Amino acid sequence: MAKINVLSREITINSQNGGDYISLTDIARFKDAKRTDYIIMNWMRNRNTIEFLGIWEQLNNPDFNPIEFDGIKSQSGLNSFILTAKRWIESANAIGIISKAGRYGGTFAHKDIAFEFASWISVEFKLYLIKEFQRLKDEEHRQLGWDIRRNLAKINYRIHTDAIKEHLLPLELTQKQVNVVYASEADVLNMALFGKTAKEWRIKNPGTKGKIRDKANVSQLVCLSNLENLNASFISENLPQPERLIRLNKIAIQQMKLLINDSGVKLLKGKEK
Repeated sequence: MAKINVLSREITINSQNGGDYISLTDIARFKDAKRTDYIIMNWMRNRNTIEFLGIWEQLNNPDFNPIEFDGIKSQSGLNSFILTAKRWIESANAIGIISKAGRYGGTFAHKDIAFEFASWISVEFKLYLIKEFQRLKDEEHRQLGWDIRRNLAKINYRIHTDAIKEHLLPLELTQKQVNVVYASEADVLNMALFGKTAKEWRIKNPGTKGKIRDKANVSQLVCLSNLENLNASFISENLPQPERLIRLNKIAIQQMKLLINDSGVKLLKGKEK
């Protein structure tokens, strides 16, 4: 569940059926905070609304009941005609609108439908709603991309440490000795890419939380992932550490020259800000 603020109104968004569903109840409060159900029902009884809902269901819902839809549409326009969200869902087997009970309940609709409802409420409100919704999606996309890159680095680091364990660690080492080897190998990558060890970075950045890799930019994270895989391969080939460091440093320089000029990486950097 996520929330956005539109013209000082809090709007709830839920993920449902593989899509984003926006609270019609919250949107209706912009018009009348005390009669949200009546406002939604009044909108749904409109013939244009029914035709829109029917077309949306036909495009997105293979289990939509067209026969019931035709019956509902034929009644629209009559003074006695009433259509609630619950009736629409149950009669037509609709999925575009969801009705929830309870404290966090209300009437929700797929974003396509919610934007249509918002337009009926207020054109101004609709435009601000779309703007804030897109801002939320951009932020989610940026966070997802960052999480994927960080997780990729973690996975590759696991490959790297497994190679160290298999090829560089003699038997019967104490845990302290093991940690020394791991730290040493981690600094091979730090030196190759950042030009300094973790200890040297901490000395130059007193009071800074995290590690040197936590401050890496997108290009450096991509390059780091590649270096971890390469170093694991070099270790399995029994190459001595000094030779590996020289090779990795040359590769890091070459890759960073390419990455800093890559348009895709530049785009990721822009979203990262």
